[in-house]
Amino acid sequence: MNSGNKNIEGFIPKHGGYRKLFSYQKAEIIYDGTVYFTNRFYNKYDRTVGQMVQAARSGKQNIAEASLASATSKETEIKLTNVARASLEELQLDYEDFLRTNKLPIWDKGHRLVTRLRELNKSIANPTYNTFVKAIENESPEICANTMITLIKICTYLLKQQLNQLEIAFVKEGGLKEKMTKARIDERNKKK
Repeated sequence: MNSGNKNIEGFIPKHGGYRKLFSYQKAEIIYDGTVYFTNRFYNKYDRTVGQMVQAARSGKQNIAEASLASATSKETEIKLTNVARASLEELQLDYEDFLRTNKLPIWDKGHRLVTRLRELNKSIANPTYNTFVKAIENESPEICANTMITLIKICTYLLKQQLNQLEIAFVKEGGLKEKMTKARIDERNKKK
């Protein structure tokens, strides 16, 4: 860019900032909780441990990667955000399998503790692992697993909303190629 013209607005939009996304913040809690859960309830050589931790990690990492890719590819941002959602939904199935195979109930959304977790999530400006630690690290495996499922459902809901917003933004603003073309045309028109 020409350093003499400070008013030039580039065609590459601001990107990154994933740590501020609520979906990323929830995914980080889910990852940490999954590491705790698998260390506590599974034998370290059980293949399920690696699969669950990898699904949790994939959820978190794909949100970050999508945010970073957003500057140059809205398509990649959308795809990676959806991969994050799919990874977390796969993880949810693992928690449901744990409950089912241990003959423990899977809570529905009307369960009093699900309601409490959702209220806690909404009432605190920036919930962290410590916000939910009593439930995540509860002595009851039923509470632990259902807490993780509830957090995953909150996060996948946020990701669905994020995908809807990405779709709307893409339709309104287009992608990088369109912005590059517009910037080039605008520059040519200035010279005329």
